[in-house]
Amino acid sequence: MLQPMLQGFLAMFLSVTLGLNNASAANNDELEELRPTVSREWILTKDDRLRQIKTYLRLEDGKQYRSFKIEAVLEAPMQTLATVLLDFDNYTKWYWKTRESRLLKQPSNTEFIVYFIHEAPQGLADRDVVLQCIIEPQTKVKRSITLKVTALPNFLPVAPPLVRMPAEDISIKFSPLPHGKIQVVAEGYFDPGGSGVPVWATNFIQRAAPYSVIRNFQRMLSRDEYRNSKKPLPFPVYDDSDY
Repeated sequence: MLQPMLQGFLAMFLSVTLGLNNASAANNDELEELRPTVSREWILTKDDRLRQIKTYLRLEDGKQYRSFKIEAVLEAPMQTLATVLLDFDNYTKWYWKTRESRLLKQPSNTEFIVYFIHEAPQGLADRDVVLQCIIEPQTKVKRSITLKVTALPNFLPVAPPLVRMPAEDISIKFSPLPHGKIQVVAEGYFDPGGSGVPVWATNFIQRAAPYSVIRNFQRMLSRDEYRNSKKPLPFPVYDDSDY
């Protein structure tokens, strides 16, 4: 019963979100593409030259699902980027299938413990996850900001019917470029936890989510509330012109 429901969700998602005209045909094609592969090398899955976004997948030893990588160029000052990243309560506006996000604890100016609830496909319980976000700031010598995100599955008691995700681990490097642009390179892996989730369904999310997140993130960077924000940041940021 679960498999048909998930396949129905996938067909609907592909039709509505990805703009495909024939959901049934697309479903069959996508399912074939999303079967687990044996490649340990990065495989290019999307090359959006207009928006300068590339996404990749690969299967790593010791992991059940495929890892992902994103390479992108965004247009925004580093101040704006940091302001969006630190606005944890509003990740629901742009992060993948997030219905709740909030800051739990800030141990230091560069460490943040945050809580997310992700919406799951019909027939599955929603997932929650506690994430430790550690930022390595720029300096006058070090040009890039690095954000390392690691799941902390035992930080809070499990709260059924939510299923705790054991992994949502991401490493992102933001580097300022000339003309107000930022280069982004991110690698990550997530495990939805629980049981009864087909590998193809998780692989579909690994494939679709990174592109969706980076596109939504770019839209947030263009919003006046972030571009004009006067809220002080807990660490210094530098644009390309500052070097």
